[in-house]
Amino acid sequence: MFDFSIVTTWFDTLLRQTLGLNDFWTIFIECVVVGVAILTAYALLAIVLIFMERKVCAYFQCRLGPMRVGFWGTLQVFADVFKMLIKEIFAVDKADKFLYYIAPFFVVIASVGTFSFLPWNKGAHILDFNVGIFLVSAISSIGVLGVFLAGWGSNNKYSVLSAMRGAVQMISYEMTLGLTLIAAVALTGTMQMSGIVEAQTGPWNWLIIKGHLPAIIAFLLFLVAGNAEANRGPFDLAEAESELTAGYHTEYSGMGFGFYYLAEYLNLFVIAGLATAVFLGGWAPFNIGVEGFDAVMNYIPGIVWFLGKTFVVVWLLMWIRWTFPRLRIDQILTLEWKYLMPLALVNLILMTICVAFGIHG
Repeated sequence: MFDFSIVTTWFDTLLRQTLGLNDFWTIFIECVVVGVAILTAYALLAIVLIFMERKVCAYFQCRLGPMRVGFWGTLQVFADVFKMLIKEIFAVDKADKFLYYIAPFFVVIASVGTFSFLPWNKGAHILDFNVGIFLVSAISSIGVLGVFLAGWGSNNKYSVLSAMRGAVQMISYEMTLGLTLIAAVALTGTMQMSGIVEAQTGPWNWLIIKGHLPAIIAFLLFLVAGNAEANRGPFDLAEAESELTAGYHTEYSGMGFGFYYLAEYLNLFVIAGLATAVFLGGWAPFNIGVEGFDAVMNYIPGIVWFLGKTFVVVWLLMWIRWTFPRLRIDQILTLEWKYLMPLALVNLILMTICVAFGIHG
């Protein structure tokens, strides 16, 4: 398995020793390169996910989806981006201008912040703190502010109602998300993302395998709660078109709306990426203890493993969106507070018992 830290160490040595730069300029250049890499990956993945969503949706509805712009509709997303960039950004009468304009940035900051914690390959962690799981949970909660401030700042009754729905839904489902992540931390013994992935290397060592039933339950709860946290169907009550037009971003146009559009799809990728890293081994290959088979699996780059698993989870979440009808807000909250959170608490206790008595792989 290739260790990407070799590349980062070489680049740091190049700046410090070969070019003779001091600490300030070395760190500055490295931060710029990392920032450009994050934003480039962010934009490219958004394009891929939007196109994938349209094709998956079309497949489930027995149609073709976008086909006219480019071969098989591959340039349709670029056309939409260009339209969004040149679209007029209008001012809303009687809106709270400060809250109205700052709200989209909270959503993007939360999205980019959590995106930066994903472990792409061995040694390829943009942010990798010893309390990584805690920071992911904390940064992701900033997105609630973006949703609520957008609705409140727009001074539109539909947007305000949508913001209240979105805030209460996201805050509620953060409970289940946190409890499932704590269960994974209890099993691996670390909150560091790289440490969690490293704990899943080896034969039959992915968390959903070695953690037995509690890990499988935690994984399924994480997917349901993550879907709700990302405001995606059937939990998209904040954007219920049949009731609230476009919800909290009704009054946004141009790139103001574009930020919310981007964040929705990248939040989908982040949820799938976290599920992959925490429960499906991240960049760790699938090993079964057979030397020849494991050798072949180890030749596949870690980033291929990570992206492959993540896109399988993304497809599963898209499948859920286009299969189940939208729930009512009371059903969403009942599901969380009466079923998911109690089940997550019981599962955490069960996981703790398994770890305490060594009943795991």
